Amino acid sequence: MSKNQEYIDKYKEAAIQQMIRYGIPASVTLAQGIIESSNGKSQLALNENNHFGIKATKAWLDAGGGYGVYTDDKANEKFCKYNSVVDSYEHHSQFLKNNQRYAACFKLSPDDYKGWCMGLDKAGYASSGTYGPSLIKTIERLNLQDIDRQVMEQMKAEGKSFGVEANPQQKQTPAATVSPQSSDYSMPVKRDEFMLVTSPFGMRMHPIDHVNKMHNGIDIKTNHDALLATENGGKVIGAGFDNKGGGNFVKLEYDRADGSKTQVTYCHLSEIKVKVGDVVSAGQQLGVSGSTGKSTGDHLHLGVKQISADGNARHIDPAAYLAEIAQKGNLQQQALLNGQDLLAKYKTQDPATGNTLAQVNTNMSADDWMKKLLSSEDSGLDLGMNVGDPIVEMVTGAFTALMAIAVQIDSKSEEEKKQMVTESATTKTFDLTPYMPNHHDCSISIQEGGKAILKVDGMTKAMSQADLNNLSNILNSSLEEDAKMKRITMLVDNIVLSGKASQNYEQAVSQSQEQTNTIQR
Repeated sequence: MSKNQEYIDKYKEAAIQQMIRYGIPASVTLAQGIIESSNGKSQLALNENNHFGIKATKAWLDAGGGYGVYTDDKANEKFCKYNSVVDSYEHHSQFLKNNQRYAACFKLSPDDYKGWCMGLDKAGYASSGTYGPSLIKTIERLNLQDIDRQVMEQMKAEGKSFGVEANPQQKQTPAATVSPQSSDYSMPVKRDEFMLVTSPFGMRMHPIDHVNKMHNGIDIKTNHDALLATENGGKVIGAGFDNKGGGNFVKLEYDRADGSKTQVTYCHLSEIKVKVGDVVSAGQQLGVSGSTGKSTGDHLHLGVKQISADGNARHIDPAAYLAEIAQKGNLQQQALLNGQDLLAKYKTQDPATGNTLAQVNTNMSADDWMKKLLSSEDSGLDLGMNVGDPIVEMVTGAFTALMAIAVQIDSKSEEEKKQMVTESATTKTFDLTPYMPNHHDCSISIQEGGKAILKVDGMTKAMSQADLNNLSNILNSSLEEDAKMKRITMLVDNIVLSGKASQNYEQAVSQSQEQTNTIQR
């Protein structure tokens, strides 16, 4: 589960209660909490239960309110301390309600999240200058506006009105109990919600050899990640370099009670942290992921082989093995391939009760997969230190909007659309060729630093801010999706013509200079 979704699940009811009591959209409260508290992980949130960055006023201190001292705009500033996060949510609502600066917001409808976001920005809740758009972007990316709609429908159906007097504060209810994870088991790569599988077990076209062959493993997207042992008692029986294409590898063997063995192999490592003969524990680091051997990029190739007591060996789908590990250790991570959890079909029993589990359809739509992938830690659109740069945000916003349009209008199947989303998000390249009748090859890619590069029929051109502004205006217009693509086609044609004109001019200048030099000689 992503950090955003974990926060939403934990504090959704608190935000709804504030919406009912004060008329503040639950979506806005949650978005502020996510941003201001770093998903509840900031020191202010962890130490003081303060999720909204509210500073302690003289009135708060005079009334005996607790506080913590932190450096913000100034050194050693006092911030409100709360007994619970719910108290922080309540005080946040009171802070807005009792401050004349935000009076205009309370004249808006409780589901007018855009009006509220821009109102908070205008009133100076934060000094960034882009606070309102950032809130709106967070709300729409996580579909928090759906919560507002549900509350509005419920209040209307029950004939209730918003307001503190009609809706007294409820007591905080404890979160549902979740069985703890076992430290005896681990996934091979640490992820908050899911591991992104880029190639499953089975027949495939090899990405380098370009021949159809058996893929005896699964490929998991990584980025110089620590690679972890999955069980206790694994013996390292191989560590080194595989000349057949696996690059740097580590192979573990686990003995089973029936005399059989399970071998787990990690390939394409950039570093190896263990040696042959070592016995490892679950979660112990074996090495660092990389792209050694036959590889198109940083990833983990995980292979699993079962060896029976009589010595017969066979490769098995690593998803089956990871499903077993997940059940034994109560691990919640999924292994998603284009929106489908590969572990689900192998999870047949509840490890706690032994009851047969109902098969759940985990296959999501292309649109849902796009939203889930783009909010995950494996999205290639994470540009690190450049996040917050307005140009970078414009580039990534345009890039994701292009994917959203393609998901809606493309004639491909849902599976093909999800594959397109995976490839676009992880490679940071969007293929425009299907929508460009005048060009044989056309794509937009994002380089490190947030620069947008347009490639058309062999021509490569960095998109200017004017190009990006025009692209953003088209994407943010009220046109239908197919009409937007037609406008984008015209924009690309104009960029190509401009590029060719500039190229011709430079060639003419160069030729003229050569002729002058010849005459002088």
